[in-house]
Amino acid sequence: MPLHYTTTRTDGDLHQILDLQRQNHKATVPQEVKHQQGFVTVRHTWEQLNAMHQATPQIVAKDGEQVVAYALAMLPDAATLIPDLQPMFALFDKIVWQKKRLIDYRYYVMGQVCVDEGYRGQGVFDGLYQKHRELYRSGFDLLITEVSVGNARSMRAHERVGFRTIHTHEDHVDTWNVLAWEF
Repeated sequence: MPLHYTTTRTDGDLHQILDLQRQNHKATVPQEVKHQQGFVTVRHTWEQLNAMHQATPQIVAKDGEQVVAYALAMLPDAATLIPDLQPMFALFDKIVWQKKRLIDYRYYVMGQVCVDEGYRGQGVFDGLYQKHRELYRSGFDLLITEVSVGNARSMRAHERVGFRTIHTHEDHVDTWNVLAWEF
């Protein structure tokens, strides 16, 4: 059965996202795999993920009924939902790009992207982002995200889709590239 790109609809979808997130978290993935395949940084709780789901559609790739990839959207007003991400949202309010502050654009944030190991290298990442563009382009100017400079695979993939680095900064966790994709 071919993969299909859709939005989360059930609690089961959300639980599958959390399972995939646990399997690919930086604390779980061996160093060699991190370097070659990438990793995710944030672990969402059920409550956080459900609140994100209630606020806006979450994009997933499914093989049958199995979630094999996800690309989580966060609206700027969700900044308080995940304490670890509050500094990122505060920074976004200060960044100037193309002579405007990001806060003056209609934007949303890519909260996290993850593709199951068995589905990597098959265009799933690009498919997730194309579904985002399809669903969100009429309501937003930009999609903003942050990628660890140490996550080379993710940087290459985001650049391939059309993201551009607009800012680089360091925090207590890592060094980050802030990326923007114009719709």
